[in-house]
Order: sequence, then structure tokens, then C-alpha cells
Amino acid sequence: MARVLSTAFCVALLAATAGAFALTQGAKVELSPILDTSIPVKVFSPACNCQTATAPISFHLRHKEHIQVWMERDGKRAETLVAGKTFPRGRVALQFDGISDAGLTLPDGGYQPVVRLPHRTFTLPNTITIDTKPPVVQVRHRIYTHISPDGDGHRDSFTIHYTVKNEPAHGILIVDGHQVEFTHDKVRAGKLTWNGKLDDHLARPGNHVLEISAQDAAGNRAKPFPFAVVTIRYVALGRTRIVAKPGSRFAVLVLADAPKLELLFHGGHRSVSPGTLHLRAPSKPGVYRLYVSAAGHAAKADVVVG
Repeated sequence: MARVLSTAFCVALLAATAGAFALTQGAKVELSPILDTSIPVKVFSPACNCQTATAPISFHLRHKEHIQVWMERDGKRAETLVAGKTFPRGRVALQFDGISDAGLTLPDGGYQPVVRLPHRTFTLPNTITIDTKPPVVQVRHRIYTHISPDGDGHRDSFTIHYTVKNEPAHGILIVDGHQVEFTHDKVRAGKLTWNGKLDDHLARPGNHVLEISAQDAAGNRAKPFPFAVVTIRYVALGRTRIVAKPGSRFAVLVLADAPKLELLFHGGHRSVSPGTLHLRAPSKPGVYRLYVSAAGHAAKADVVVG
């Protein structure tokens, strides 16, 4: 009799164990009603007025559900995205704009999306950060220099090194109100270069004001400020009108970055170097034209002999 009872007890124990195992396995294979969450923007600025002024949030519902969705910070609701709505099975696409239910911009910091279904609540493990502080860019000020973007390899461009004090950021160079460079990488220290072009065309000879800015990952831009005046100069003469006596010698200063220039004066043609040129006036009174050229650019002066 004892043996029969022992056998029956073992059978019951095995049955209970099998039932518990089946229940556990069933719980393991229970599928989540929310899947395939996508949050491509991890940091954004509601104040930037740019592409990253909002943060997209999307997820897939396995079944038709009535849901609520909100953003939470430190366990407190900060912004309601869905007050209560029934969505069909499929993808739900929402936008976190960083504006509270009271209409105020939320403080900087990290926020997490929360999805409430009728019987379950999910806090998604995706932190979205609000950052409204622009980067602080630093650069050497009051630069006065010149370039000659003629492709001869001599001072064809202007380069400036900069640093960003508070965070990695894209460097931005602005010339005469035109953005001419936006660096590909976000760095704490980098360099910007101007090749003398505006809108893919060579800028006019003369003075050009350069400003610098920076943009962080959230889209915040530092307020641009001027730091340099760059003169585009190919060939320039110290005087554009020269008065000389017949047969006398005179001098004229030639400014250029090319090592060799072409001089044309009173039927003569020769190669010269930048600097002060010493020439002789024609013996016959009159007005003569002096040309100095390099890389397809020329400067001229009238030589008045009398």
C-alpha cells in the first residue's frame, strides 16, 4: 500500500512540475504588444528652428490598441503626446516637440517615452535629450590679410583655426553674409578655409568681411560674429597716375603674390618681380599706359609725361 501511495505521489509531483514548466514556457513566449521602436534623433533643440527642432518617435503595435503616450523625466510626466486614442495594428508615428502641456519649452535634460496600454505600461529605454544652449566658438580676432585665388599656389586661400569651448560642433564660415563652409565633423577644435568663392563664383577684388559660427548636434547655432577682413588682390599698383618728366626715371610699387609678373610699357615687354619697379619715362610728352599682369589678372596706371 505504501508503495502505491509513493508511486501516486511521484506521478502527481511530476504532473505539477510539468504544468509549472509549461506555464513558465508559455510566459516566455508571450510576445510584446510593442516592437520595432525607432528614435533616430537622440538630442534636439525646440528653439533651433531647424530640422532637429523635434524628435520623431515611432513603434509598431502588434494588435489594435487604445493607448496613451507621454514623455517622462525623473518619473514625472512632462509632455503628453497621445492623451488617449485607438490605433490599428501597425506603426504609430509621433513627434516630441519639447513643449509642455502648458505651452512652455521644457528644461534641458533627458526624457523617456512612456506607452500605456489598457493593462500594461511600457517605459521605452530610449532617452531623448533637449539641448537649447548654443556652442561657444572662439577664434583669433581682428585679422587683416589678403588672398589671390588665381590657382597659382601662392596665397590662393585663407585658413583660420578655431575652438569650441563647451561641446563638439560643426564649424561655420560666413563671407559677406554667405555661408561658404560647414564642416562635416563635429569637433572641439578645427579649421575653416575660404577659397575666394561666393556661390561657386570668384568674389570681386576688394575687401570681404568674414564671420564665424558653430552648430551643435541639437541644431543650436552660435550667433555669428566678424573676426577678419580678407582682401582679394591679384595685382595692385601703388599709384594709378604717375607724373614724370621726359626721359626721367620714376618708381612704382607692385603688389602681387605671384613670384613673376609681366610688364608692358611703351612698347616694351619683360618679366619682373613684385616690389618697387624703377622705370624710365619716354622722351616724348604724352600719356602712356603701364600694365602689370599675372595669372590672367592685370593692374594699370597712366604715366603722364610732360
